[in-house]
Amino acid sequence: MKRRTVLKVFGWGIGGTVVLGGGGFGAYYLSAKRDTVGKIAFDTALPIPALAQSQSGVSGARVFTLGIQPGETRFKDGRPTRTWGVNGTYLGPTIRVRRGERVEFAVHNGLDEETSLHWHGMHLPAVMDGGPHQTVPPGGTWKPRWTIDQPAATLWYHPHLHGSTADHTYRGLAGLFIVDDEQVEALNLPSEYGVDDVPMIVQDRAFDGEQQFAQREPLAGSLGVIGDEILVNGTIGPYFDVTTRLVRLRLLNGSNARLYHFGFSDERRFSLIATDGGLLAAPWETDRLYLSPGERAEIVVAFEPGEQVELRSYPAEHGGVLGRLDGFDDRFDICQFRAAGSLSSGTAVPAVLGAAPDLAGEAAAQERTFVLASNQINGRSMAMDRIDFGVREGTVEVWEVTNDNGYLHNFHVHDVQFQVLTVDGRAPEPPLRGWKDTVLLVQGKRYRLAMRFRDHTDPNMPYMYHCHLLAHEDDGMMGQFVVLGEGEQVGVPPARHHHS
Repeated sequence: MKRRTVLKVFGWGIGGTVVLGGGGFGAYYLSAKRDTVGKIAFDTALPIPALAQSQSGVSGARVFTLGIQPGETRFKDGRPTRTWGVNGTYLGPTIRVRRGERVEFAVHNGLDEETSLHWHGMHLPAVMDGGPHQTVPPGGTWKPRWTIDQPAATLWYHPHLHGSTADHTYRGLAGLFIVDDEQVEALNLPSEYGVDDVPMIVQDRAFDGEQQFAQREPLAGSLGVIGDEILVNGTIGPYFDVTTRLVRLRLLNGSNARLYHFGFSDERRFSLIATDGGLLAAPWETDRLYLSPGERAEIVVAFEPGEQVELRSYPAEHGGVLGRLDGFDDRFDICQFRAAGSLSSGTAVPAVLGAAPDLAGEAAAQERTFVLASNQINGRSMAMDRIDFGVREGTVEVWEVTNDNGYLHNFHVHDVQFQVLTVDGRAPEPPLRGWKDTVLLVQGKRYRLAMRFRDHTDPNMPYMYHCHLLAHEDDGMMGQFVVLGEGEQVGVPPARHHHS
């Protein structure tokens, strides 16, 4: 049953005051809050995903081979869990490339059903995007190729099979995709991978009595699957041995639906230096940071010799009257940091990091409005054979996006990084002042997003825009657009675009 149906059955109010009714359901609501603070053993070192190996192709490109495969992974004592992974049993290697490099991939599907890999946050031709039109059948191999042409940033990859994205991602198909460039390398930020530059893929999972993943949706929940245990890089309760005074954490909310509200157990402040699309213009000092599903953030944290502190997720304010059912009241210990008796130094957080997004003064070729409600965008559900609109290559557009049904949503656009111009007519808060490809949509607020479409045109092969809460996406909260060259008109998407 959907949330509104359950509310009606049990006699709850949805316009303000909650009436705890229905006996058992009232008890369920009161017991729904999860709190693991002080209850985690932190007895496993944080695993660092391996860097993906590459070979030099005939064309001079770097060629990566990625094998999607089933397997078993032991997360707890007892039986192993059936999982999927890329070049392993769970998650995948970190792909690391430099701006200007040509890359090629051989993505082999070793599953017994079709899937795909989408390069989330990447600027590339639509036919290489790995969206729902680029599925790979069982036993098939997909070979996308493109030139890296965007600033240094923390991106990621995951499946994007329409109707099954949530399931395939939950089983374990995900990994980081890091882009480097000379600008970032000149800043003396922490940069030694796995030492003072630490990837952290944060996911929630639920397990059944047989230690298998349980894709349970809360009764009357609105977001999809909410897990009651937190994994970082595929490990429950990890610790990280700190050896440097400054540590850079590359945080990815890799969950299907959960909103994280990151902070440290001692309330220490940290520096946000980068968001989805790369560096901020200047670091932002804070003690809390929200990340909705699909969002990334790079933060730099300072440590003192010998200290110990936990990264936590704190309760969130955006859940609404029944937010407890979807995890908004939860508090989790995520990872423990243990500083050595002496710490090396030599890195810094400069006062100036990069250039601020610069689209506010650009003339908009088109303004569009998007309303997210009832698993639809602008009253329409996703249709694979319908291109919703075309945009002109080289132009800037402004999209005004609103969450209009009281549940949590966010908004992701393929191919571009956008600038958040305003939120309800006001300048965005500091964490929204850098380049973004995914933005949390607080109920009722209007987000004006400016984006430039450049380089890659194709009247028939679309990019996606959608809510990145994966159950919402699978249920139809997604649309398609194409980028048009001069004289081109919106075409027709391919019926199927398998790769064998």
